[in-house]
Amino acid sequence: MVRPLACLFFLISIAYAAKAADECEVCVKVLGDILTKVPEADKSNMDVIGRITREHCAETRQKENKFCFYIGALPESATSIMNDVTKPLSWSMPPAKVCEKLKTKDAQICELKFDKPIDWKTIDLKKMRVKELKNILNDWGEVCKGCTEKSEFIKKIEDLKSKYVKEEL
Repeated sequence: MVRPLACLFFLISIAYAAKAADECEVCVKVLGDILTKVPEADKSNMDVIGRITREHCAETRQKENKFCFYIGALPESATSIMNDVTKPLSWSMPPAKVCEKLKTKDAQICELKFDKPIDWKTIDLKKMRVKELKNILNDWGEVCKGCTEKSEFIKKIEDLKSKYVKEEL
């Protein structure tokens, strides 16, 4: 016999987990990436999780790097809440739930959102601001040395576009 109340609670918990993942998308992604790097034998070892978190964070950029800064996983971080990250992860708490708990410590953690991907078929680079053009190059890990005019940034992006933008068939 199916219990309607049990089904209702199950559906609510699924919706709640999806909302938490949406709300803290950068946090959930970074913690999920970190957990995939932790060897199965060390999943309950806080020290190993902390070390792998710092190693992972050393390679991050932009929003993910900002998240790492907030939790104190970078050398330049002002404060650290690493114990609030590693301890629940060592208990096998899901990343979405860890992020929800971190939100009470620092609300900025869940305010981080990934930038929407650029639709390269419809974008007009000439209508974009120079700051946005610089951000595109920065996302690609490129720099436009000696560029002073907007047209130079656009030319650099157009030159590199084939390397970084995969055309959909």
